[in-house]
Amino acid sequence: MKHLAQTLKALSDPIRLRIILLLQAEGELCVCDLMAVLKLPQSTVSRHLAYLKRSCWVDIRREGVWMYYSLSQDSCDICNELLQTLKRYASILPEATSDRTALAAFLREKPTGCS
Repeated sequence: MKHLAQTLKALSDPIRLRIILLLQAEGELCVCDLMAVLKLPQSTVSRHLAYLKRSCWVDIRREGVWMYYSLSQDSCDICNELLQTLKRYASILPEATSDRTALAAFLREKPTGCS
């Protein structure tokens, strides 16, 4: 029961939910990508990513000085079911659509490597 509560609590914050939806749409993002879309400082984005990591929602990969985040490959059945539900409804959530559009625009203009 504790795992279920922690899993659901991780999605109860709008910023964390937006991060999950962005990772689901793109696959892998660095903190600077998320900062640009969410219009939040690095410390805030990193704090939410750390929470998602502790809740087993995201995996981290280091490449040089950059940290890249993706949805966990070892998600439990509950997480996988929730992700499928989110995927079905993401297209009708205006904020999720706006985030995906902003991310696509940012990635088109993004210089090589984060800044």
